[in-house]
Amino acid sequence: MHNHKLITETARRTLRIEAEALAGLVEGIDHRFAESVQAIFSSNGRVVVAGIGKTALVAKKIVATLNSTGTPATFLHAADAIHGDIGMIQPGDTVIVISRSGETEEIKMMALLTRQMGNTLIAMVSRPECSLAQLADHLLLAPFDREADPNELAPTTSTTLQMALGDALATALLALRGFSPEDFARYHPGGSLGKQLYLRVADLYTHNERPVVHPTTTLRATVLEMTAKRLGATAVLDPDDDRLLGIVTDGDLRRLLSGEDDLTGVNAGIMMTAEPKTVHCDTLAIQALSILREYSISQLPVVDESGAYLGFLHLHDLVREGLV
Repeated sequence: MHNHKLITETARRTLRIEAEALAGLVEGIDHRFAESVQAIFSSNGRVVVAGIGKTALVAKKIVATLNSTGTPATFLHAADAIHGDIGMIQPGDTVIVISRSGETEEIKMMALLTRQMGNTLIAMVSRPECSLAQLADHLLLAPFDREADPNELAPTTSTTLQMALGDALATALLALRGFSPEDFARYHPGGSLGKQLYLRVADLYTHNERPVVHPTTTLRATVLEMTAKRLGATAVLDPDDDRLLGIVTDGDLRRLLSGEDDLTGVNAGIMMTAEPKTVHCDTLAIQALSILREYSISQLPVVDESGAYLGFLHLHDLVREGLV
């Protein structure tokens, strides 16, 4: 139990210190931050984000966030930069160098090289009077009183603030560009987030069979059609104009069999649920999922603009795409 107390108290202390530092960071967003964002937005090149040690890991995360929100970015390790990799910085690129102290020799040397090349330099530092800040064209300040580890040495609070400041930078640029959900989907086509924004019913239902019976189809023939098409349901169409009259589901069959002793003369017209819920083929798949959940059903008939029956969307289709 003593260990449990030590663990929970240490964890709470860490989170409290970082939360207080983040609250202070909010108040520190000022004209310097806005000028840094504007400098990136107005440039014609990429954003090159550099760091060393733990700040190199922060830089990689910021690069990933920038790229996924429409700002072209690339990572450069500060130690590699001063041993030849500085050549990857192209004219027009904006360089962000991240450093807790702003006094590391590799960091200062990279900053000097960047200035000599004529690129805009943005320093993400904790103190405006540090060497890196003095070399920079713009400042992104992440001040903090102490690190959150028990010895107040390991980069904890400082790296939390740097990543949060990177998020603020990326979202501010996103807002300036008018980056839309559709844009986000283009950058995330393989993920479930992107699929929520672009995947439509038409992309899914065509992989399924198209079960069809008519009102006069016998019980046996209806069951055979449902079994053969493996969707747990079938559409009931008007034989004269193929208009969707209803559907028969596994649930309809179970209710029929549990409530009727005499099945003589039972057909699809008797068993069907008339005027069922349908979904348009151009509907977003995530919206179709909402319909399935709202009505606690497993499948939806898919229709086109005229209301013509096209096929079925099944809950399994959405599970397969990772939307559930």
